[in-house]
Amino acid sequence: MIVNKTTSNSKAHPTPEQTPYQIMGGEEAVRRLANRFYDIMETAPQAAELYAIHPLPLDTIRQKFFEFLSGWLGGPALFEQKYGHPRLRARHLPFTVNEQLRDQWMFCMNQALDEVVENRMLREGIRQSIGQLASHMINC
Repeated sequence: MIVNKTTSNSKAHPTPEQTPYQIMGGEEAVRRLANRFYDIMETAPQAAELYAIHPLPLDTIRQKFFEFLSGWLGGPALFEQKYGHPRLRARHLPFTVNEQLRDQWMFCMNQALDEVVENRMLREGIRQSIGQLASHMINC
């Protein structure tokens, strides 16, 4: 049975019918990813500067990040339903986002991806795409 799971897991890849959201495990897995990201940010010395610029408590931002990831990964567009188009770059312009903060953000995301997303191909695809998105947020 484990062999079958591994075989199907290794062949699972995103299609219009099977989104990354679904491959990951839906709402539960995406929420785990968002929460793990912020857990790492709160505790990792490598992300101290990034953590320091976030409003506390992190409950609201955890929820918004989950809602964003839900739609971004091909699940329900929860963020857009509540707040409209994400306009991520515009939303981040009030903050100084440099390469160092991007790297800290990616440190947290990479660790969260490694812990939450079992499918290696999917994990690497998300890592590449979200890395490009994180680089796009650099504004100084």
